[in-house]
Amino acid sequence: MKILFLNPPFLPKYSREQRSPAVTKSGTIYYPMWLSYAAGAAASAGHDVDLVDSPADERWTLERVVDAVAAELAVVDTSTPSIANDAGVARALKDRRPELKVVLVGPHVSALPEETLREYPWLDGVLRGEYERTVLELADVLAGGGNPAAVPGVTWRRDGDVVAGPDRVPEDPDRWPFVAETYARFLDVRNYFYAHSLYPIVTVLSARGCPNRCIYCVYPQTFSGHSYRPRAVSAVVDELRFIRRTWPDVREVMFEDDTFSVDHERTRELCEAIAAAGLKLKWSANARCDLDLETLKLMKRAGCRLLCVGVESGSDEMLGGMKKSIDRARIEPFFADAARAGIMIHGCFMVGNPGETRETMEATLAFAKKLKPDTAQFFPVMAYPGTALYRWAEKHDYLSASCFADWLTPEGQHNCVVDRPDLPAAALVAFCDRARREFYLSFGYLARKFAQVLTSPAELKRTWRSGRRFLRHLARGTR
Repeated sequence: MKILFLNPPFLPKYSREQRSPAVTKSGTIYYPMWLSYAAGAAASAGHDVDLVDSPADERWTLERVVDAVAAELAVVDTSTPSIANDAGVARALKDRRPELKVVLVGPHVSALPEETLREYPWLDGVLRGEYERTVLELADVLAGGGNPAAVPGVTWRRDGDVVAGPDRVPEDPDRWPFVAETYARFLDVRNYFYAHSLYPIVTVLSARGCPNRCIYCVYPQTFSGHSYRPRAVSAVVDELRFIRRTWPDVREVMFEDDTFSVDHERTRELCEAIAAAGLKLKWSANARCDLDLETLKLMKRAGCRLLCVGVESGSDEMLGGMKKSIDRARIEPFFADAARAGIMIHGCFMVGNPGETRETMEATLAFAKKLKPDTAQFFPVMAYPGTALYRWAEKHDYLSASCFADWLTPEGQHNCVVDRPDLPAAALVAFCDRARREFYLSFGYLARKFAQVLTSPAELKRTWRSGRRFLRHLARGTR
């Protein structure tokens, strides 16, 4: 079967697959990783596959996509802020080829499958959660004239009604081809950029699912689940070898696992294997602030350059309410140990969760300054359908949006829609604007950064690429 996997046209450089989709201030744009995994699985099963990433390659306008489509099945990625646009792209595809079956994928439609199909009657279906196996089984059923609604993970329009198949049990991630192989076939790695990482970069997974229960985190709650499924260590190392062989100029690999360091013993085993392979490839990962010094040192020897960590708040009460299962007493020594190990930290801080006050927000800013991460992001809370945070905001009538497009500003950047009487969205945004300015424009931070770039040409290049755009936002004080 001819299958198109489409990251649909929207705003240029719109980062649809990131946890808070937007056009970022720093120019970060994620790979269409989940689409790529599914495209690789379909290709390996013998299907005629194409993968198009329109936001990363602006040549793929809506007109060009519609003109080029020759598929029998189109798998279209979505996000909360862009859902109306994404469904509109699907309609344009159907208008050109009425016989084409079009399904939507991603966390948003996984959380709201029935609602999506009722809102957009031209859609054929939604694939819920991870969808490699779902696409393969759906293609077989469509080719054989069977009932798509019987396929696990599928919600389908049938005879004017919306019918849901059973949930799909999450699978072993080693069943599927290396996602880097699919990138090499369809994508240009130079179109992708992470502000905190060296360029060019490739993103992969070493595991799927996250057992942690943070109330705001969208992927574990809507898409990949809380079942932790690590890949075989040997397979991860083999994919790194493939990356090194295929793109000698790639400077870094990002492990895009929700939490790379879930299992500390497995983390050490993987790092020992990477170090033994002698790839001399730097990498970064998402981690929790609970790693010990010896593990951090081993990670450094294996090539770890930076860890992205969700600190979120400087208040233990707030951290407890978020279900972070960590506190300041553990976070502070982690930052000190990371510095001793020589690993840089990108710290994530968030305001506006349940229980937030102006005092706890100030505690968060003070904590960020004390921890001294290499880079930091300050976000007003972003509540997405399917999360406990969204249900809380909806229950208390705190959502100020009239439609999902309101999750973005007109320029495509994040827009806070959690609006409490005692803590309005505008106050959260203003605080984050001020927090970024105070953090990045302080004498101490500028001095540390100046010393860093003097001793590392690679860090100078990264800082210049991300900083020249980001500094314009700081100067304007925009979100």
